[in-house]
Amino acid sequence: MQKGKLLIIDDEERLRNLLARILQLEGHEVITAGTGKEGLKKLQHDTIHVVLSDVKLPDIDGITLSETIKKSYPNTEIIVLTAYGTINDGVKAIKAGAFDYITKGDDNEKIIPLVSKAMDKALLQQKVAELESKLNDKFGFDRLIGKSTAISDVIKLAQKVALTDTTVLLLGETGTGKEIFAEAIHQASNRSSKSFVAVNCSAFTKELLESELFGHKAGAFTGAVKDKKGLFEEANGGTIFLDEIGELDHDLQAKLLRVLESQQFIKIGDTRPTQVNVRILAATNRNLLNEINDGHFRSDLYYRLSVFQITLPALRERKKDIKLLAEFFMQHFALKVKKQVNTLSDEFIEKLEAYPWPGNIRELKNIVERAVILTDSNVLDESLLPYEMQQQQVKSGAPISAFDLSSVEKLHIQRVLNHTHGNRAEAAHLLNIGVATLYRKLKEYNLE
Repeated sequence: MQKGKLLIIDDEERLRNLLARILQLEGHEVITAGTGKEGLKKLQHDTIHVVLSDVKLPDIDGITLSETIKKSYPNTEIIVLTAYGTINDGVKAIKAGAFDYITKGDDNEKIIPLVSKAMDKALLQQKVAELESKLNDKFGFDRLIGKSTAISDVIKLAQKVALTDTTVLLLGETGTGKEIFAEAIHQASNRSSKSFVAVNCSAFTKELLESELFGHKAGAFTGAVKDKKGLFEEANGGTIFLDEIGELDHDLQAKLLRVLESQQFIKIGDTRPTQVNVRILAATNRNLLNEINDGHFRSDLYYRLSVFQITLPALRERKKDIKLLAEFFMQHFALKVKKQVNTLSDEFIEKLEAYPWPGNIRELKNIVERAVILTDSNVLDESLLPYEMQQQQVKSGAPISAFDLSSVEKLHIQRVLNHTHGNRAEAAHLLNIGVATLYRKLKEYNLE
């Protein structure tokens, strides 16, 4: 038997004390009240798991009391005590939310097992509520760090749209935290108890992505040995987040449009539509209007996706948040690598705030993680920053001359290479130049 706290509400002092004694001997903590009002006051000041209440009280009837308690304390279970011949009142109390009823005097041997069942249910409900609260802390809007006006305004918009089923298009540069925002929107919605499924549209070939999103029937293609549920089915009742939506193949755009319009799709190899109830959130760092003009993105899909647009600010637009974010990442990685790192030097912060952050929050996270790994003390100082960040600050902290284009270009290429951890193909993609051009510039600037 799990132990918890009980409240006994009964105007008969003798019975009240007897029940309290019996349940205390079972290891429960018991408090008592002689009236309904007194009992409600004690519920306000204590976490009560189970209430035993007489159905006939001097100030309120047990049925009304059960309704009041369940409305304010849904995780608390109620057992109603009825007098002989008033079983009908017990049934009414159950309909009002009570766990069960028991007849006074005749059913004393049933008190302990009945309380045990009610206690198990109440403690389970409390545990679930605590887990949901932790989940909200981990994935909800409280997870979003920042006090700047730029991020506060965006959070307010997201909180408003979260309460609806409206499709949301998240815009912004790479690394601004679009998936975290999508999770927060889901967690604040009425779909939070269902699945949140995230998929990066640029991570798959067209054929594989179609199978991943919509599923397939056995025999639909070579290797399809059994039926497969797609991610839309996995997200049924919940939310699907389509990251890098601008990379979606034109044919798949048509299938996605069908889902948006009818909540239906046809699996590969199937002839019948599959019905789902899914909220769609999407994100991109591309200018979709330009993609439409270039014939790469469907205009009808764009207007269905962009019912509600939220543009996440770049990190350079929210410099007030850089210190907060750096402190958070420092604490996170210090715990991860089991180091006592708890201080950011003033110079370290100054250099972070002066940097333009082409890789946004993701780049800041990587730089702080690197610094935590390298430090031999409890302080992160400027010597732990990448060379080009230090070099930029050495130049008196003032911006490089706008006329010195080669210096600006060299510094920017170096930053992007640091962001991609030396991956030159990815760096060329971010710089929007060919790989051959990048190699030529690396040789020109002695960055090889």
